[in-house]
Amino acid sequence: MHSTSHFVAATCAALLLLAATAQSAAAAQSGLQPGGKLIELDEDNWHLMLQGEWMIEFFAPWCPACKNLAPTWERFARVAKDVQVQVAKIDVTTSPSLSGRFFVTALPTIYHVKDGEFRQYRGARDGDALLYFVKKQQWQSIEPLSAWKKPDTTHMSVLSYFFKLSHTLKHTQKLFKDFNGRLQEEYGLPTWGSYALFAIATIFVGAALGLLLVCLVDFVYPPKKSQRQSFSESQDNLTEGLEDLATEEIEDDGEAEENDDEQRDSDEEEPEDDDEEEDSEEQAGDLATKEKQADSEPEKEEKPEPKQAGDAAPEKTEQVRKRKPRKGD
Repeated sequence: MHSTSHFVAATCAALLLLAATAQSAAAAQSGLQPGGKLIELDEDNWHLMLQGEWMIEFFAPWCPACKNLAPTWERFARVAKDVQVQVAKIDVTTSPSLSGRFFVTALPTIYHVKDGEFRQYRGARDGDALLYFVKKQQWQSIEPLSAWKKPDTTHMSVLSYFFKLSHTLKHTQKLFKDFNGRLQEEYGLPTWGSYALFAIATIFVGAALGLLLVCLVDFVYPPKKSQRQSFSESQDNLTEGLEDLATEEIEDDGEAEENDDEQRDSDEEEPEDDDEEEDSEEQAGDLATKEKQADSEPEKEEKPEPKQAGDAAPEKTEQVRKRKPRKGD
């Protein structure tokens, strides 16, 4: 009898243990913690809020307003289980991509999520106001976020990656500062020495990344066979090109000299042509004077004989006109 009772007790204990384990696993799978406690969401499990009704708080450990809201938010999490609302919080310092995905610009920021529809809560931050908001479904009077602001869209996912990259760079900068301080304190390296060390490391890292990128491009887009030539072949081609260029310059200089000689010969022939033109002009002038003289002689012969009485005065005047130039000479 005693053995049977012990066996039944052990069996009941095992069943209770299995039930508790299954319940805790189901709670963990759904994102809930036992007792309606506050849930912590991060970049890995934030998609749990897309199903059901949630109240989400974005906070930071260094934020004074977030510290003041923390006790109220925990009490609200314990009470909200009665209205089937899950309460969670997100630390923006450990999940920077979520702050970019929800475009959080102030802390603390509270969102109400119902089956994938997001609304920002802007009411009072006390337990009664929060409970009344979800109990009376006052979130229905708030306009949900537009399609281009929804956190589960593609462009907001891209924005979240930029926020995460920015946080990574800040963390890297902090590591560099710590390393710089360690070099100065422990190893006695001066400030300019640490900066020079970082500069040299940056140059080598950049050169390595550039070489890696070139190799990757050559691997993805290999050059054609016609473009593949050794260094010696390229040098030979360059030498041949320079020789061809020098030959062309010599030929151009020879042509220029020939043109100069032809120009000089033409300049020497031009004076002879000028002399011939002057002779022809003189001959033409002589012929013109001879023709004028021949034309003037018949006119003198055809003049009528002057009358005796009336024409005496004109003869005297002509003689006077002929004499005047002589006096001037």
